[in-house]
Amino acid sequence: MTDNPTTRDWAGVIALGLIWGGTFMVVAIALEGYGPVTVATSRTTLGAVALLGLVMATGRSMPKWDATLWWIISIVGILSTALPFVLLSWGQQYVPSAFAGLSMASIPLMVLPLAHFFSDEPLNMRKFIGVTLGFCGALVLIGPGLAQLGQGTEPLAQLACIGAALCYSIASILTRRCPPIDPLVLAALTLVVGSVVLFPIMLMTEGWPAWEGTRSGLAIVALGLLPTALATLLRVAIIISAGSVFMTLVNYQVPAWSMVFGAWILSEALPLRFFAALALIMSGLAISQWYSLRKMLAGR
Repeated sequence: MTDNPTTRDWAGVIALGLIWGGTFMVVAIALEGYGPVTVATSRTTLGAVALLGLVMATGRSMPKWDATLWWIISIVGILSTALPFVLLSWGQQYVPSAFAGLSMASIPLMVLPLAHFFSDEPLNMRKFIGVTLGFCGALVLIGPGLAQLGQGTEPLAQLACIGAALCYSIASILTRRCPPIDPLVLAALTLVVGSVVLFPIMLMTEGWPAWEGTRSGLAIVALGLLPTALATLLRVAIIISAGSVFMTLVNYQVPAWSMVFGAWILSEALPLRFFAALALIMSGLAISQWYSLRKMLAGR
């Protein structure tokens, strides 16, 4: 194991940025033929099947019964898959995919104050300044929507995207408190939980899905396989090889790629406030993680 990133590690981080940054564009394409609950359920179920297959193929075993472990797996499964996937899919019916991608950039900044109160990572002045900058970026992003609450669906859709980011942040804190478990097994089981929760909801609200054409159908298949199975493999491999700090570079890429794909592939308009929000959130993220980034770039 090494903490010095290799060329393969750099390629993996760039690939992850592309995959996760493009996820919001693919969700938008899937929504052309399917309802939001079906999109969320399908990507969760396909991802669960793919990861369970990887778990079995690599000879990993399921964890033994432990009340604390399985409680955390269940809650993390809901907060990291079922709830945010539905919120994002519903929200993206009314907001650009670039907006959803920018919303996800706030996750690391939400984690910092949560970790201060519910974990063992105190929020110092530097991190506080970073969080404040990021919060200002979030206000720039959703400010017009907040002023129009109660006047249409778009403001609620914006809040749904921010709510999804909050779900991921809380799930991150709970994951840190999880008893020891293989990361790939944990990822597979959380997706299984999400699938079990969402499947009956899909059947009751939108029914059994049919093939709605190549474009939206393949988009759903891609959502289930690329941002879950392949991305999880890359993530685990990179952390083992180069460390978790190096993985933070993905956080800087996702919002930028989501804007590029949204404008390039979907011809979405990018208001000036999107770029202002991106600058503020990325600045806050850089300040809050300054020492970790400096250590990584110094190769120590």
